Amino acid sequence: MTSPDDREEQRLAFLASAGLADAERAPLPGDASTRRYERLTTSDGRSLMLMDQAASAESPPCDPSWTPEQRHAAGWNAVARLSAGRVEAFAAVAAHLRSVGLSAPDIPALNAPAGLAVLEDFGDALFARVIEAGQDETPLYLAAVEALAALHDATTPDVLTGPAGDWPLQVYDTTALQGGADLFVEWLPRLDHRLAFDDAAIAGWRKAWAPVVEAGEVGATVMAHRDYHAENLIWLPDRVGPARVGMIDFQDAVRAHPSWDLHSLLQDARRDVPPALEAQALDHYFALRSRVDRTDFMRSYAGLAALNEARILGIFARLIVRDGKPRYREFMPRMWAHLNANLTRPGLETVAAWFDRHVPKDVRA
Repeated sequence: MTSPDDREEQRLAFLASAGLADAERAPLPGDASTRRYERLTTSDGRSLMLMDQAASAESPPCDPSWTPEQRHAAGWNAVARLSAGRVEAFAAVAAHLRSVGLSAPDIPALNAPAGLAVLEDFGDALFARVIEAGQDETPLYLAAVEALAALHDATTPDVLTGPAGDWPLQVYDTTALQGGADLFVEWLPRLDHRLAFDDAAIAGWRKAWAPVVEAGEVGATVMAHRDYHAENLIWLPDRVGPARVGMIDFQDAVRAHPSWDLHSLLQDARRDVPPALEAQALDHYFALRSRVDRTDFMRSYAGLAALNEARILGIFARLIVRDGKPRYREFMPRMWAHLNANLTRPGLETVAAWFDRHVPKDVRA
């Protein structure tokens, strides 16, 4: 394990090699990951970002050849097909996004083995912040939908090529989807002691989700950012069309159902998106992709959104119980509201019955 002092020496050496030894450094607030960022200001006033993600900080990413059993043995990153924060994954996804006309940061300096990169700085105009400051949210959300439509219409390669080499774009498959859902039954009882799921309940849980999970894998046809929401999108009004949406935090991209990023955007864990805006944004998406079967799409939209909300509730419970981060409790009522609404949609009757049997109504609030 690299010591903090050794890691700082690596950062200093990397910045010197990039011609940024004299840049002023300002750390940015952290999130739920092992990654950290600093804003760099050069002597001539340019602003850049330092991405710092030591590869040794996490369990390894999934080898595409691994079986489900091997993935479970390797750890959570392999189960969920997360990138383990690898800088080479970020660089490869960024290259693909830019190649289809979308806005991902340029990378002027990179040392993938060390887990260090210098990025273009898109600024601080996160969608969530500019909306809080009074900007009309509708044009931002419609632009975000336009960016997704452009990404979904583009060819989706099996392997992404970036400045640090190739990176596989793996399918968000049944192992990853069910593994995510299972976080709910693993962690919610540790947070709320009114809940207890025995082996029969867990078997019923997996059986109930099986059609949703299967449809998610069969429909995995596009690149999914995988964490596409108002805290990861930056407004770039001087650019044109879908390029006005600056994307960050996309290193965990996978091949997934096209509804995945839409429900991440429109059923956000961190802020309320008015139902009328969700409906307008969905109408806009289908207008842009008129060949999509809306009825079939929306069945998967509701199912995968519900699964994702169960997954996120499990993640929040884990962050609270295991990691001592109580602030995530404040996001849980919003996720329960989304989940409760989706459980009324067609195709989720079996899942809804499982919740009615095992999760009291007063817990789901």
